Amino acid sequence: MRIKAFFAILAIYSISAFTITVNAQNEGVKWYTIQEAEQLYKKSPRPFFIDTYTDWCGWCKKMDKDTFTNPVIAELLNSKFYPVKFNAEGSEKVEFMGQTFINDGKAGRAHQLAVALLQGQLSYPTVVFLFPQDNGQLASAPVPGYKPPKDMETLLSFFTDKNYEKQKWEDFQKNFKGKIQ
Repeated sequence: MRIKAFFAILAIYSISAFTITVNAQNEGVKWYTIQEAEQLYKKSPRPFFIDTYTDWCGWCKKMDKDTFTNPVIAELLNSKFYPVKFNAEGSEKVEFMGQTFINDGKAGRAHQLAVALLQGQLSYPTVVFLFPQDNGQLASAPVPGYKPPKDMETLLSFFTDKNYEKQKWEDFQKNFKGKIQ
């Protein structure tokens, strides 16, 4: 009887340890608010990755489900960027880089920050890369549309380690060998 109890306890412990290990490896993307990302940026500059979405956008939900849950994507976002989720139709006042943005209804349901980030091209989902320049400013690169994991890996890798300064997108894309097949 004691042997059965021992193996039962061992089995429960093993399953628990396995679950903890799997969960630690698949924690996913650590999303920040734009204000949290700005504070982190001030301490240690790295590019922002801003996922602009709306609550009604089906492709946004699909990208959340298919792309942002991929461990390769999560690792790239967490280690190389400050990932931000931003509801493009949110109603909250946002302080960012010394400016105040609100949703005043002048751009339909779109928030002023979404209009600025997307350079007036309101399409969802759109991911926006904000990366530091030598002059202290942030350059912006909005990329509209749903991106499956493989395409997102290529895109994220292009904006890491200043690859965008070293080669054209077309050349990078042709030669890129990622982890996602």
